[in-house]
Amino acid sequence: MSQTDSGAAADQPGVLIEHLFRRHAGKMVSHLTRLLGPAHLSIAEEAVQDSMLRAISSWPYDGIPRNPEGWLFRVAHNSAIDALRHRRMAGSKSAELTAELRRAASHPVLEQTFRDDELSLIFMCCHPAIPPDSRIALSLKTACGFSVREVARALLAAEDAIAQRIVRAKKQIRDQRLSIEMPSGHDLEERIDSVLAVIYSMFNEGYSAHEGEDLIRLELCREALRLGLLIASSEWGRPKVHALVALMALQTARIRARVDEAGDLVLLDDQDPTQWDHQLIALGFHHFDRAIGGADVSRYHIESAIAVHHAQPATDWRAILELYDQLLELDPGSAVVRLNRAVAVARVDGATAALAAIEPLSRDRSLAGYHLREAVRAHFLMETGEKEEAASAFRAALACRCSMPERRFLERKLQQCLSG
Repeated sequence: MSQTDSGAAADQPGVLIEHLFRRHAGKMVSHLTRLLGPAHLSIAEEAVQDSMLRAISSWPYDGIPRNPEGWLFRVAHNSAIDALRHRRMAGSKSAELTAELRRAASHPVLEQTFRDDELSLIFMCCHPAIPPDSRIALSLKTACGFSVREVARALLAAEDAIAQRIVRAKKQIRDQRLSIEMPSGHDLEERIDSVLAVIYSMFNEGYSAHEGEDLIRLELCREALRLGLLIASSEWGRPKVHALVALMALQTARIRARVDEAGDLVLLDDQDPTQWDHQLIALGFHHFDRAIGGADVSRYHIESAIAVHHAQPATDWRAILELYDQLLELDPGSAVVRLNRAVAVARVDGATAALAAIEPLSRDRSLAGYHLREAVRAHFLMETGEKEEAASAFRAALACRCSMPERRFLERKLQQCLSG
């Protein structure tokens, strides 16, 4: 952490601990898992969690250490050693693992080592022996530092279901003795898709939080972008990896314009382009250029191309509509893509055409409880002058789970319908 970061949080230990956990928990779990072996992933997670809990209990009273990251690192190692000693889970290897942990704790760990460990853990979590839905849940929990509740929010699933997925995935790792070594060849190519899905899920939860006080959780967006850049800069970078990095960089560049000073939602037409982060836009264009030229076109290529259009001074909605049509060819069953495409339809052909485009989605069970289905429909109904139906749709949206800024926005729109 920079001196600026530490200084800004010096009077707020809780804020600093949360920041450090989000930024370093995945690295620490990855590192301990390599030392202990994948079978003891739970010990690694619990040791890192214990270091955070000890920081919460001591830093507000004893003060923040001069090197907070190093403090957490040493406490996590000691906690893992205690776990091996008391649980006796490592069998005949207990003494050997304890000695390795002590050696690691007494030597500074190079950032390159953390980087390699982190990549290895993410790819292990996405092993083909683990079911796809469990891969994402496990990766978000272990490699990205999400709580079970945050994973459930990101995947729109119940907490108990997510907890069960994670437990089953860890059991598979133990029972099948999966390796934390990086895959190669066909196995690598197969796992990259799961890894990118994990990173994109993380980014989406940060870009538009499903619930809570904030519309945007910038820390999650930055962490997802960091992980994407980690893979893009490695020997395992692929065009689709660069496409995802481009998408996340371009979306993150426009985040400040999406909310006002009160943290409330600002619609696209009302956003101020002068608030865009032009360094991130340049980074996005750089990786978009590197994504072009591969034999395969992924959904990340198309979505990053849409983001490129949104990053222009004037938005070409007809080109965006054509890109959504291409996206539907790749993923014809995606109700969310169809919903987003309807926004482009409204810009090109009007609200009536957009309403016709989303009418089949009213029966799509995958969107049940998804507030944006009702909110988008309500917006189109307002544009066509059907205020009573729009008010009904806004009420339906408010009955769904959403962030507080979105809820306040929907309530204002409902009042406009009722007062008009």
